[in-house]
Amino acid sequence: MSHQANISAEEALKKLQGGNEKYLTSSTGTGDISPAIRKDTCENGQHPYAIVVTCSDSRVIPESIFSAGIGELFTIRVAGNVMDDNQLGSVEYAADHLGCNLVVVLGHTHCGAVGAAIGGGAGGFIKSITDEIMAAIGGEKDDYKACCLNVDNSVKKIQENIRISGLKAIGAVYHIEDGRVEFKEQ
Repeated sequence: MSHQANISAEEALKKLQGGNEKYLTSSTGTGDISPAIRKDTCENGQHPYAIVVTCSDSRVIPESIFSAGIGELFTIRVAGNVMDDNQLGSVEYAADHLGCNLVVVLGHTHCGAVGAAIGGGAGGFIKSITDEIMAAIGGEKDDYKACCLNVDNSVKKIQENIRISGLKAIGAVYHIEDGRVEFKEQ
């Protein structure tokens, strides 16, 4: 079973939305993780239909949230779903070399990194993450609004730095409390 390569951004978004609808009523995962798909992707390579940039939070599992299996999503995870050269390079690779036409920056409610930024930041290596988020959210103190501003900032960085024909970048928020993904067309 090979995945369809190079579908449009609109088709990829519909697949993500449909997968999230399935997830909202599922008690177990529905993505294909079979030995056959592992063998197929080993022999024929990966052909993900979307790129998802999301937080490292253990409650945010893109493959489950979108009812996706092996080889369907190119997932990039970093606390606070912030964008630096490493994340931008990963997006560029998936778009340019794997043919993905949609990138979704998936923030989430109750994000610890956003909460730390609202609270004034953090020390150590985490500081680079919270400083990025603080710059994105300004003085916003509402958790949800700050999450949205942070997502918008990451989408803007992708749009400003990666110029690949057909690539569409949008934001979304995963609501941890009920599993719903709210897509934000940009």
